[in-house]
Amino acid sequence: MKAPKQIMAYCPKCGKHTLHTSSLYSKRPDSGLAIGTRRAARKRKGYFGKVKGKATAVKIGKRQKLMMKCNECGYTIEKVYGGRTKKKLEIAA
Repeated sequence: MKAPKQIMAYCPKCGKHTLHTSSLYSKRPDSGLAIGTRRAARKRKGYFGKVKGKATAVKIGKRQKLMMKCNECGYTIEKVYGGRTKKKLEIAA
């Protein structure tokens, strides 16, 4: 699935359609100090093993997310391509 480098889209901060530079969304690494991470580590301490059971549902694909940055004000909006897809999002040359 190919997305253009520059997209004409509505910017909620400017209040008009402007040119946006698109980039792929990348998830930042999880914080080790988050409450969920600390709770899981506390439960795993010792001889107990897993915190929760095995996941029953298997996801076929993930929703693809595109980050669009306004060229005028620098405001970033995200565009989520609906539905689960096996195709990865890539920026067209």
